[in-house]
This record gives sequence, structure tokens and C-alpha cells, in this order.
Amino acid sequence: MSPLSSLIGAFACTAIVSSAQAAFIAIGNQAIWNQFVTSNGWQIATENFSGVADGFYSSPLSGSTSGVTWTASASGGLYAQGGLFSTNNPVQLDFTFSPGVQGVGGNIFGTDISFNLVPAIIQITLADGTSYVNYATSATDFAGFYSTGAAIASMSIQATGTGSGSVYATVDNLYFTVVPAPGALALLGLAGLSAAARRR
Repeated sequence: MSPLSSLIGAFACTAIVSSAQAAFIAIGNQAIWNQFVTSNGWQIATENFSGVADGFYSSPLSGSTSGVTWTASASGGLYAQGGLFSTNNPVQLDFTFSPGVQGVGGNIFGTDISFNLVPAIIQITLADGTSYVNYATSATDFAGFYSTGAAIASMSIQATGTGSGSVYATVDNLYFTVVPAPGALALLGLAGLSAAARRR
């Protein structure tokens, strides 16, 4: 085995152990994240930032959807344009969630000063240090997390450009896990009974 193969294997094992200890699962595909969280009994709420008017905002800025309050902050303030939410400077974008959520995801990518999409390395870090790194080239690129233990209270997003020029961490949509309404829970229960009857 080559030294490089050994190093890659050691890194992979470390990442698996760290993820197991933290009880966080990182998922880079939106359809899979949606399926995973709904199969665990959650509904999905979406913050599409359409209620945030275009322009500059001092930091922090808060909003809410389906009982989840998000607060965004960044050094130098925040900026919104056409349903996209970003930083006013090419710095880290931080979100906190109240109450914490079991799952969070988003369409996260990099833009230039005029909100034009630029290829970027996106690093998302949760409060406990769990990180996900992806190369984003599209406004539909997705990154999501699910916690099998403690709720997710915050996440930080950094965007690093692969060329010249400043890159701004930008979010199009944020998705949260929320508890289904009582009627939806009853329907889930009936569906479970029906499925159990079919298996007999």
C-alpha cells in the first residue's frame, strides 16, 4: 500500500469515528436529505428569504419559519438580493437556530459582489466542530445535516474562491426539520398500521 493510500485510509477512518461520536450525518444530496429526515418522522420547513427585502442589513438579522427562528450574522453586515441571502463582505456567514433543529440543509454556494454565481469551495461547520466541505458550482448545490443526538444550534459557512476575486457565502434556501402537525402525526400512524397489516 502506498503512503498516500495509507494516509487517505487513515483520514477516512478518522472522519467516520468523529461523525459517529458527534452523532451528526452530513448529506450532500437534497432528495436524499429530504427522504432521510421524513423517514425519521419530521416535516420540512423552508426559509426562502423572499420576505427579506433587497439591500444591506446590519448584523445580526433574524427571521422565522414554522416555529424555527434563525439569526444570521457576519462581520460587516449582511446583504439580500432577489431571494438570495449573503454577507456584505467576503467573510464567514453564521446562523443560529432557536430552538435547535434535528436537521438543517440549504442551497449554499459562492457569489461575487454582484451576486453572480462563482465556483467556490464551501465549508460548513456546526457548533461542535463537525464540518462538511464541498465544491459548489451551481445555485442548486445542497449541503445538509441530521443529528441523531443533540439538536443543531448553529452553523457557519465559508466560501473560498478557486480563482481571483472575492467570494461571498450565499444561501438561496434553508430547510429545517419541524415536528409534524397533530393531524399529520395521526396520518403517519395510520400509514404505519396499514403497512404493518400488509406485512402480516
